Amino acid sequence: MLSGNGVGGGAGGRPPLAGAGTSVASPSSDQRNNPSSSISSPLQRFVKGKRKINDIFVEIHDYVIDSSNYIHAVEDEKDLIQKNDVELVTGYVKKVKGIRDVLARDHMKVAFFGRTSNGKSSVINAMLRDKILPSGIGHTTNCFLQVEGSDNGESYLMTEDSTEKQNVKSVGQLAHALCKEKLGESQMVHIFWPRDKCFLLRDDVVFVDSPGIDVSPNLDEWIDKHCLDADVFVLVANAESTLMVTEKNFFHKVSMRLSKPNIFILNNRWDASASEVDFLDQNELLQYQVRAQHLERAVDFLVKELKVCTQKEANERIFFVSAKEVLQARLQEERGLPLHTGALAEGFPNRYFEFQDFERKFEECISKSAIKTKFEQHSQRGKNITIEIRDVMEGIYERALTLHKEKATLKKDVNDKLNRTEQQLLLVTQEMKEKIHHMVEDVEQRVSKALSEEIRRLSTLVDEFNVPFHPEPLVLNVYKKELHQHVENGLGSNLKARLSTALAMNIENSQSEMIERMSSLLPDQNRQLSVAVLPRREPFEVLYRLNCDNICADFQENLEFRFSWGITSLIARMMGRNAHKVALTNYQCSDIVDMSYYQPTPQPHYQTQVQPAALSTPGAFPFGRPEDWSLTSKLALASLGSQGTVGGLLLAGMMMKTVGWRVIALTTTVYGLLYLYERLAWTNKAKERTFKRQYVEHATKKLKMIVDLTSANCSHQVQQELSSTFARLCHLVDEATTEMAVDMKALERELRTLEEEANSAKVLRNKANYLTKELEMFEEAYLKGAE
Repeated sequence: MLSGNGVGGGAGGRPPLAGAGTSVASPSSDQRNNPSSSISSPLQRFVKGKRKINDIFVEIHDYVIDSSNYIHAVEDEKDLIQKNDVELVTGYVKKVKGIRDVLARDHMKVAFFGRTSNGKSSVINAMLRDKILPSGIGHTTNCFLQVEGSDNGESYLMTEDSTEKQNVKSVGQLAHALCKEKLGESQMVHIFWPRDKCFLLRDDVVFVDSPGIDVSPNLDEWIDKHCLDADVFVLVANAESTLMVTEKNFFHKVSMRLSKPNIFILNNRWDASASEVDFLDQNELLQYQVRAQHLERAVDFLVKELKVCTQKEANERIFFVSAKEVLQARLQEERGLPLHTGALAEGFPNRYFEFQDFERKFEECISKSAIKTKFEQHSQRGKNITIEIRDVMEGIYERALTLHKEKATLKKDVNDKLNRTEQQLLLVTQEMKEKIHHMVEDVEQRVSKALSEEIRRLSTLVDEFNVPFHPEPLVLNVYKKELHQHVENGLGSNLKARLSTALAMNIENSQSEMIERMSSLLPDQNRQLSVAVLPRREPFEVLYRLNCDNICADFQENLEFRFSWGITSLIARMMGRNAHKVALTNYQCSDIVDMSYYQPTPQPHYQTQVQPAALSTPGAFPFGRPEDWSLTSKLALASLGSQGTVGGLLLAGMMMKTVGWRVIALTTTVYGLLYLYERLAWTNKAKERTFKRQYVEHATKKLKMIVDLTSANCSHQVQQELSSTFARLCHLVDEATTEMAVDMKALERELRTLEEEANSAKVLRNKANYLTKELEMFEEAYLKGAE
């Protein structure tokens, strides 16, 4: 017969498989039947650990009550107790009691799942060495059955909705699917069995049997109700088939709710493989092949699909057993008969050894898992509770010592402090006034200089205005308003960028210096109040009030087209700034030159009548008086300024005789092309440039007039801010001097109280350190040993 080493689950660590006729030894049978010998069982670590951590939490409970009483005693001492210290400590009384109740109920829970008739109940009966749960052909278990140890040595059962103790034999009627009066599939029946009849129950192990997962759609309800607190899951599969999708889907759901659950896979009814073929050699080969196939699929399920363990761990958690055969053998052993009398087929020793190997590894796994899941959280929670209470007591103790020292020093120095404070207050007040005065002058100079520089760069700011330009009056008014706002915002932001950071830092430094100087005059316990004198969180910011809409309200643009090579333009260039003073006389209004180009603001399009007073102004006729001009000059000028064609024809005739018609034609053509080019170039873009140039000239003159006003306004804001801060600080000092006289009477009484409270906090702090050390020793002995 093939040995199966390297094929079966955990085969590498198992004893060699015996032949069919080999007698079966039961190395653990004495240990299981003798309570004194079971002390070395892995399950005993859980029992001892549970007892130890319960004792520790009794001490923690007493400590929390003492701490709560102390906190209530000093609750009114606001300088010693933080705002949430009382709620924190008193809240732990109920929490520790709840942990003690949970620890008293904690047990190691093993949940058995599988398809109908795979032998879940038979496996539990074999492990308990007695036929406790109903089993048979077909769908047998109709509800959940939990087998746990009975404290009083009685055997009985209880249903979920009743506290009545019923005969344990009635479990066949309540839980059997063939009975007429049966419970719901999600209900639980608690079976209590004497602990002295089974070492597993004696060691706080609880078995949960379940209906077949292939007969109910309520898998999610099962998991939420019965699986979330399980320490180990045992999937009982049918070795005559293979793992089914139903079984895989169920454990996929379990894995989604629990992080890497501990899962064992038992391929039950392996005794059927011994009777498949009549010939021995073929039977062994078939067993080997089927075993290898089942093992490969089970390992892939645990490692690749569920991802709950490694390849090596998976091989140690897959077994091929016959639960019915083991149960019969153990019942025969109880009657004093040899084990092999319960064999159902050839190869019983191998199957029995493998079942024992499963039990051994199962005990180790459930013990480690239960200790880690049940105790680690409680131990860590206990340490957190003691550490947090210790921190509270440490804080109270340190604050009590600090206050004791401060008040003792304050009692000695308070009289001298009062006189010295008043003297220093006068000196600091004079010094701060001078500092504020110098800073105000500095701010005024800085703002004046920065604003003047920004005015000189006003054209750049106006060029950045990119709103579409239209010369229509209605649209142009809107354009000007938006331009006013753009200039105002731009100047303000530029001034902020250049000055705000430096001014804010200077003001903040000045305020910090004020607070620092004035805080030195305050008692220690009141110094923190000086920080609150600044009402705002953000830095102080100077407001630059530049209302361009009002400043430039009288701005009027001139967007009429003017030919740069026209007579009037040429005269303007030759005359310079005095060109607007040129006037021509002795002509009717219809023949005089249009002088609207030289007006500072747009005028209606009609001919201007020159006043006589303007003609008498000295220097108004740089080319001589008009009456002294030659006839030719008068005709030429009349032809240029006339709206008709007669003057033009006369001048053209005279010029043609002088220079020739070709020169005149060429000159006229070039002149006309220049006029046409400039006329075509007089677009909205050109009008916009002209508008912006005129606006910059006007705004520059207006803004220069408010430089001094704006700088004075900014310096006034700074003066108000610093003066207000200093006034609030002075008020704090005045209040402190008043409080000093009152505090002297209470200092001696407070010193005695602080000393008593500090000693009590110190005792509670030291006890917390002791309990923390106890929990660390528990973790070292049980939790780290379980890893």
